[in-house]
Amino acid sequence: MIKISQKLKDELWWMIISVDYDYSRITIADHEINEGILTLWLEDKQDFKNSLEECLQLDITAKHFAKVIRNENLNSYEGTKMHPSKKFLYKARIEVNEPVRWYQEDATVIEQQWAREAVVKILLTQLVENEVAISTEW
Repeated sequence: MIKISQKLKDELWWMIISVDYDYSRITIADHEINEGILTLWLEDKQDFKNSLEECLQLDITAKHFAKVIRNENLNSYEGTKMHPSKKFLYKARIEVNEPVRWYQEDATVIEQQWAREAVVKILLTQLVENEVAISTEW
């Protein structure tokens, strides 16, 4: 679960409403990762902005970004390992690198894009599911 402020939740809801609940219209205008923060600037594909200041700025900690990469299995692959002492083969997930290092050093441009899009998808899904859960409690 990605923790976000109430202000950002409100801004994300306005974006969702402005795209008429068509999440495929929400796109990443630009991105940046530094000092333990992934920054994504979101905009409506049908209403491109002239500057990043007009876009919705979304800051995700490296810890949450790493969790998304790991949960989506982006930095690993299904492979075969040999048990060190018993010498039998077994299937396992083989991690290429730590999640954020994988993103910065090993991932292709397309894999980096998938990781960023996964963050947006998970965040929007989490936002909608939490709102639905709260409204059904009443």
